[in-house]
Amino acid sequence: MIIRRKAYPRVGLIGNPSDGYFGKTIAFSFSNFCAQVVLYETPTLEILPNVRDHSRFSSIGGLAEDVSAFGYYGGIRLLKATIKRFYDYCQEQGIQLHSRNFTTHYESDIPHLVGLAGSSAIITACMRCLMTFYGVTIPKPELPNLILSVEKDELGISAGLQDRVAQVYQGVVYMDFARELMTRQGYGDYRDLEAGALPPLYVAYRVELSEGSEVFHNNIRYRFEKQDPEVLAAMQHWAALTDRARECLETGRGADIGALLDENFDQRARLYRLSRGNLQMVEIARSVGASAKFTGSGGAIVGTYDGEEMYAALEEKMAAAGIRVLKPVIVPPHDEGV
Repeated sequence: MIIRRKAYPRVGLIGNPSDGYFGKTIAFSFSNFCAQVVLYETPTLEILPNVRDHSRFSSIGGLAEDVSAFGYYGGIRLLKATIKRFYDYCQEQGIQLHSRNFTTHYESDIPHLVGLAGSSAIITACMRCLMTFYGVTIPKPELPNLILSVEKDELGISAGLQDRVAQVYQGVVYMDFARELMTRQGYGDYRDLEAGALPPLYVAYRVELSEGSEVFHNNIRYRFEKQDPEVLAAMQHWAALTDRARECLETGRGADIGALLDENFDQRARLYRLSRGNLQMVEIARSVGASAKFTGSGGAIVGTYDGEEMYAALEEKMAAAGIRVLKPVIVPPHDEGV
């Protein structure tokens, strides 16, 4: 039996970064790229390396280029940590696993370190394979928490729930991470929204930026924990924008969300120190009349555009700056875990 499972990049459409601050956000997954994990039964358990995991280079310059593109660690650690955390979860829940072994490997064409959640996509795809191989069901609202724990607890990577919720649920998802909900049940209120209600969207990214999850998150977490009034007000503002965007989508006014995306970014620019490369993407988009905000922590943007003429102008100006533009194909909702 060969098991193949995919997971997709996600875009934080509006509200982010309030997913880590008891706020609200809307995100979607799109299929222009994907991460795939393959798993099949073998006598021993083995994790096969991807091209990202190799340690042989043509030159010292080749090593430097590889590190710039993929960082110092490849994806094997993601698979290893996922398998270990899945096993621990099953032990904690009293779930008996069969004794058969497997070989697994991954592949991914999700642009690296540009805020599209490529690492968590690999973890999500691996978790789906393990659930299938062992016949384990995990409640859908709890699955993003388990995926998040792979990065936070096993690997010590700072991360939030939004990416994992979007990748588990797929489609377009409204998320409310209110403190009361998180304290009482351990997860937020997650609701599917109709993808057809969205206006025309674009996603743009620049591979050479590769700043990852900020350089950019500055000292906002510290200020939030210290109840800094400016930071608290910003989180409330982003949550309110999310509710306004949801109302637009549910009442047939999807075209109105462009102004909300701009407002989301402008608030972020007032609060964070943003790099010149990130700012340039937004400035180019706005110069042709498109709206723009970050998809996550920087490196990629999302926005609305008005007609093919505007999209063509957007493509032309972005290409001149070494920035790629695409129209995201939103993935249908997923029914796993329940």
